Amino acid sequence: MFKPYFKNQGGPPPLKVVCERTVRLEEVDALGIVWHGRYAGYLEDGREEMGRRYGLTYLDFKEAGAILPIRRLHVDYLRPLLYLEKFSVECLLHWHEAARLNMEYRVLKTDGQLASRGYSIQMMVDLSGELLLETPPFFQEFQRHWREGTLKPCG
Repeated sequence: MFKPYFKNQGGPPPLKVVCERTVRLEEVDALGIVWHGRYAGYLEDGREEMGRRYGLTYLDFKEAGAILPIRRLHVDYLRPLLYLEKFSVECLLHWHEAARLNMEYRVLKTDGQLASRGYSIQMMVDLSGELLLETPPFFQEFQRHWREGTLKPCG
């Protein structure tokens, strides 16, 4: 078993989304193995699915006057993915009171084996790049529904 990346901050359980992918030719090396640098893109696929599902896209934040630069990105590589292999990316958004997004990711092979796992931390800053001390109002509303258990996916 693996040690969790984030400790429970006293909030609700993490939100989880899953997206399905297939390894493309441009993502592999000469041996047909996914190049390690491509995993950041796979994690971003999970992050974007989370945004679409819950109204937390980059454009939603930008319209609210905030952007989300990556502060930290970490990937543990466990098993290789191969050309044309189908896999899924699980993305979990962990509760945090600060103006940040803590995301955890699992890249799973179709047989359930863990190919990689990782996390990202994104800080909320205003459009001039200054760190936000409070989250935008739309995100506060999102958190209220999350904490109350009344959060509904978009669409």
